Amino acid sequence: MVKWRIKMSEIEIDESLAKLVTRGGIYYGVSGASSGEIMSNVISALPAMPSLKKDALLQAVMEREALISTGKENGVALPHPRTPMLKDGEEPFAAIAFPLSTPDWDTPDNSKVHTVFLIVSKSPKQHLSVLSRINVLCQHENVFNLIKDRAPREAIIRAIEEAEKTWG
Repeated sequence: MVKWRIKMSEIEIDESLAKLVTRGGIYYGVSGASSGEIMSNVISALPAMPSLKKDALLQAVMEREALISTGKENGVALPHPRTPMLKDGEEPFAAIAFPLSTPDWDTPDNSKVHTVFLIVSKSPKQHLSVLSRINVLCQHENVFNLIKDRAPREAIIRAIEEAEKTWG
């Protein structure tokens, strides 16, 4: 279980994580031997968004990754662009991806990444809120186990919704 410590009472929540993941999608069996290949395949699989160019998103995510790895403990990576990619009126999202292989993502505990959360937001404040919610979510052992075990989409979304009810 991930051991990040964040108090949900200190986080402004503007939209549920379950809605963000529903919007972004959950992707199983994503191919790729490296973080770059996996991110390319995840971004290619995202639903079409009118003003978000997938090649620009991939470039922004990989530029951010080049600064410092977004790999975290316990096999989780949180890739994201360094700066917001969305404009007013566009909807943020978070996608969950389960790679076929477990690539080295330069995690602090040297774990291999089994789960990738791609975060795309429209402001730094929103980005930090989503990042914090994912960190807290990974502290919920039952949710983390569902994610680690690559449970069906509906079970993951339902578990996120249930966890969010406790954050009140």
